[in-house]
Amino acid sequence: MRQFYPVLLLLISNIFMTFAWYGHLKFKSTALWVVILASWGIAFLEYCFQVPANRIGHEYFSAPQLKIMQEAITIMVFSIFSIFYLKEDLRWNDAVGFIFILLAVVFVFKKWD
Repeated sequence: MRQFYPVLLLLISNIFMTFAWYGHLKFKSTALWVVILASWGIAFLEYCFQVPANRIGHEYFSAPQLKIMQEAITIMVFSIFSIFYLKEDLRWNDAVGFIFILLAVVFVFKKWD
């Protein structure tokens, strides 16, 4: 069961990260220094989940596997965030690009004998 903790922690981490990186786009009239400080605060929370995710995850996965897992989770979280929070639809070429990243997951996690 413990090997699933990194997935859950990375999911939570990526939710915070996505808001830290892109949440301010809805507040374009807010001073840049304010959104930078707010993003730093949110990013701190992101690291509180990301660091243990990688620490625990490295007991079960290689560093490249953890990285590609994180990228796949990021794509999933960002897609939902973009559609529902930013109200921006994904285009067909966005989907194709995301599929290539998901294919990377297959290549990294497949046992090549």
